Amino acid sequence: MFDSSIYLQGLAAMGLFGLAGWGISVYRHNVTIVDSMWSLFFLLAASVYAWLGSSMEPRSWLVLALVTVWALRLTIYLSWRNRGPHEDHRYQAIRRNNEPHFWLKSLYIIFGLQALLAWLVSLPLLGSLLSSTPLGWLDVLGVVLWFTGLTWESLADWQLARFKVSAPAGAVMDRGVWRYSRHPNYFGEFCIWWGFYLLALSAGAWWALPGPLLMTLLLLKVSGVALLEKDIGERRPAYAEYVKTTSAFFPWFPKSSLPKEQ
Repeated sequence: MFDSSIYLQGLAAMGLFGLAGWGISVYRHNVTIVDSMWSLFFLLAASVYAWLGSSMEPRSWLVLALVTVWALRLTIYLSWRNRGPHEDHRYQAIRRNNEPHFWLKSLYIIFGLQALLAWLVSLPLLGSLLSSTPLGWLDVLGVVLWFTGLTWESLADWQLARFKVSAPAGAVMDRGVWRYSRHPNYFGEFCIWWGFYLLALSAGAWWALPGPLLMTLLLLKVSGVALLEKDIGERRPAYAEYVKTTSAFFPWFPKSSLPKEQ
């Protein structure tokens, strides 16, 4: 069922969390912390929905466990990847484009926006956590898709981290799962959220569809593939060849870059 009161209380909690993150970013003069907060927004939302729901059914415990595993893995990885005092180049560009007073503007263009987007995407969590419908075959499919996504995403992050240790400047990662997709980590995230939707759909929450659709839009057209590939060719000249041979998002066998014989 859709409970607007619980859903709005989730927004309030996420907004307060975003406000706390903004305060830390002002003190540190670095907004990169929002990357580590992203998955925690969903863990917080799921906790609020579960706490305020009428009862905890088997699906509720299952979804809460899946959200916890996904959120903690992602926030630990991103915190490790972004360690250090330097602000991510994406946020440096946003800072330059929003001066003066970026410290104040970041409250709504970075932290407030992230909280709002996470709240909208969290619809499948609300639908599945508040339902008392028994588990069914759609739940099984949802868990399989979620596990596929988590495995793919974790492999992509691990392989890229190992590659960066010894790769020369400007080198392009085109091994492992990166041989089949230029953004396998985003594809994994895509699978995870459509897996959550199948769990919500099994619970009768068909109305949660805007959640995974919005996440897909973000991954493909906003903060994911489109943003990363906007200037990566300038930083990594070999990326142009990689684009010719490798699928952008959905994994597929690489194409040959050699011209066909006449």
